[in-house]
Amino acid sequence: MLKSKLGLDVEKVGYAKSIAKDIANEVQQFVVNYTTVAVERTLCRLLGIDGIDLDGVPLPNVLVDSLKEKGVLEQGVIFYIGNAMVETGLSPQQIATQVSEGKLDLTALNVHPGEKIDMAIQPMVTASLQRIKERRARRDSYLKTIGEGSQPYIYVIVATGNIYEDVVQAQAAARQGADIIAVIRTTGQSLLDYVPYGATTEGFGGTYATQENFRIMRKALDEVSEEVGRYIRLCNYCSGLCMPEIAVMGAFEGLDVMLNDALYGILFRDINMQRTLIDQYFSRIINGYAGVIINTGEDNYLTTADAFEEAHTVLASDLINEQLAFIAGIPAKQMGLGHAFEMDPELENGFLFELAQAQMTREIFPEATLKYMPPTKFMTGNIFRGQIQNALFNQISVWTGQGIQLLGMLTEAIHTPFMSDRFLAIENAKYIFNNMRSIGDEVEFKENGIIRNRAKEVLQKAIELLESLKHEGLFNALEQGKFGGVKRPKTGGKGLSGVVQRGTNYRNPFVEPMLNRK
Repeated sequence: MLKSKLGLDVEKVGYAKSIAKDIANEVQQFVVNYTTVAVERTLCRLLGIDGIDLDGVPLPNVLVDSLKEKGVLEQGVIFYIGNAMVETGLSPQQIATQVSEGKLDLTALNVHPGEKIDMAIQPMVTASLQRIKERRARRDSYLKTIGEGSQPYIYVIVATGNIYEDVVQAQAAARQGADIIAVIRTTGQSLLDYVPYGATTEGFGGTYATQENFRIMRKALDEVSEEVGRYIRLCNYCSGLCMPEIAVMGAFEGLDVMLNDALYGILFRDINMQRTLIDQYFSRIINGYAGVIINTGEDNYLTTADAFEEAHTVLASDLINEQLAFIAGIPAKQMGLGHAFEMDPELENGFLFELAQAQMTREIFPEATLKYMPPTKFMTGNIFRGQIQNALFNQISVWTGQGIQLLGMLTEAIHTPFMSDRFLAIENAKYIFNNMRSIGDEVEFKENGIIRNRAKEVLQKAIELLESLKHEGLFNALEQGKFGGVKRPKTGGKGLSGVVQRGTNYRNPFVEPMLNRK
């Protein structure tokens, strides 16, 4: 951390990060001993397995569920697929098809030596890694040739439910000045323990995240990127029960940003904490390897709890998310650590508190591509007041050098904002960003003033929370409702049945090369 404009104690910041690292390491000691159905389906996809059976069930689900039903999933799909390849000479796709047709029982085959299994699998490992590398290289080529917008990246959403209508709206937004297009997922998809197949045209409050939808939107944004002369990034969501699975689909199809929080699914979707923490590790390894910026979901805390009183929980969560991301090989520049502009407008000096917290977050995470979220909790039908709230939010964003900024919309309560409102939001942001571009370099903060004191207070409270989390453990803290005021049981929630302890034959040949990317 460079010299603090807020007068933050560098040693205190270092201490906070060291505690967060201890918490993350304890979580990781648990994670490395387990796998999940989602992780195993992801490995199927990395081996080239795709498509659906006659009943429309994705083949990765068919294969993983068959092993789970036989009580052998702890050995992992790599072991069984690799062994079947040695025994039958079939490809992973052919093996999955035969399992789906009832022609092949993976557990009934002769067991071959581990070295032969590893050798059989290796060509598919190499091919998938190369596919992801080529996608990353394509993004890098665009960035070198046509460039991109400056930070804060202007981030807007499309959410029609129909991928083809999403394309129309996304390209329009890019022409209006957007830098990132986030395709919102249909309501409830995070709770599906499978990924739908193909292009979709019927979603509610958003569009299904599928590999084909990713391909369609990426192609559309590449076209408009070349038209407007700057690279347009694509964002989707890999939170939920299919976290690593969606991450690899995004890596294959060239997504640039993914919602990938370690705690969001636990707190706001009631997904079992064991399941989520295991899934986030492999999903982040994939995102790190693919060069994808992850967005974390701390902004959600401030929509369920008071933004003034609970600001320290956001910082504590950011610190934990950062360390978990480091463990998964994600560099700081790919971390869209979250926070939000959610003070009650009636709170005196609320703008100063928001400014303090945004500057504090920037200073504590100087290299992160911070994700700053707009006012939503106190938006009303008064669009004129809403325009002012969004303008204040825009001012703080450019003042404190945020990385990604989701723009506030006048019709905030509408899932799919009017296209005119999206234009007005972009116009508002561009006006303020241009006129206040260098304000952060020009204005200093009064010693012992409201802004400095607020930042120091939030940091101290975050340290105290982290100390208690280290003592209690993250699992217990989640049970006690330390984040967002939401309590979740360790053995409750959705998806626990999909958690399996790793067996003696378990292997995941993708972790090491992805973590050790040159």
